[in-house]
Amino acid sequence: MIDDKDLATAREAVLFASLPDELCLSLMQRATVKSFGRGESLFLQGDIAENLYVSLDGWIKLFRITPTGSEAVVGVFTKGRSFGEAVALNGELYPVSAEAVTESRVLMLRASAIVSLMRERPEVGLAIVSSVFKHLQGLVGQIEQLKAHTGAQRVAEFLLDLSNCNQGSCTIKLPYDKSLIAGRLGMQPPSLSRAFNRLESLGVTVHHNQATIADVERLRNFMLEDRSAPWRKVY
Repeated sequence: MIDDKDLATAREAVLFASLPDELCLSLMQRATVKSFGRGESLFLQGDIAENLYVSLDGWIKLFRITPTGSEAVVGVFTKGRSFGEAVALNGELYPVSAEAVTESRVLMLRASAIVSLMRERPEVGLAIVSSVFKHLQGLVGQIEQLKAHTGAQRVAEFLLDLSNCNQGSCTIKLPYDKSLIAGRLGMQPPSLSRAFNRLESLGVTVHHNQATIADVERLRNFMLEDRSAPWRKVY
């Protein structure tokens, strides 16, 4: 049985947020909480998908190994984010591997428990649809980011997502190492370094695992800048 703090965190996940309290509690009674050390695998690409997960603490990365042997980061999840729903409910194989980037705790729920409840309560199925749609929106956003933003703009957006202020200066802690940040943003580490250097002119300084933004609004304006604008002016 999970405690009240973990229950509140799990309720932040799209999968559980829309469920009535009694349904959520019913599912939580069947869930388990497990801790993972840094670098420890939750599951591997090709494993049978039996569980879905909610991150309670720490950071979890999802990645694939490409035919060339390199690692492609598909997503990075932190507190209150769920993953693995669709593939687990279909009883398929995990198309990615999951690994703890930091010391982490996750809630694990057997897909069979949700399927059983879905037969009795249709709203559980609607919650699953909402969760899958949210993940799809996230993937579409990543594709848009890769296509429409420069490397420096992608890094700026990443930093802004981590910040907890809308204006003025802000200091944030980078949640994981720069090689993973590069993979998450579809960049090579040297390109990430160049992007950080580019952002120095906008008041962004990075020291070890901390980044300081001198002017959040200025950085946001740069991130939202349309890189096609100079071409449109010609015509």
